Amino acid sequence: MRLTAKQTSTKTLADLIRAADRQYAVTITFVDADGTETIRTVEPWELRTTKNGRIQLRAGCRLRGDARSFAVDQIKAYTVHRMGFVLERPEATTPAGRTIVVRSAAQLIARELGRDYLPTRRLARTDLVPAA
Repeated sequence: MRLTAKQTSTKTLADLIRAADRQYAVTITFVDADGTETIRTVEPWELRTTKNGRIQLRAGCRLRGDARSFAVDQIKAYTVHRMGFVLERPEATTPAGRTIVVRSAAQLIARELGRDYLPTRRLARTDLVPAA
């Protein structure tokens, strides 16, 4: 078990990325929103940043059987196992429920940038302020 307080965040992120690349399950000890410590075995899919700059681990939770997000700064300890993934990863969909198909690296980068930097709602002409 690796305690995140005793290592750099770079080491923690590198271990989680490596586990996702090799499709190894990870058991994490993290602090819930209500402050209780919880232990879960997850299948890490990706690391992403939120709009407010926090790093999240997006993973399949073996206890719940569905997708979950865990704030990396709330993970207190982790163990990378050599067990392969067993859960099906859900397909990415749009808010309208249509499946997202990415055919190239450029499309993937555009989607990621769009998710992080585009407004969450459609802007109206009255929302825009002309430049002085």
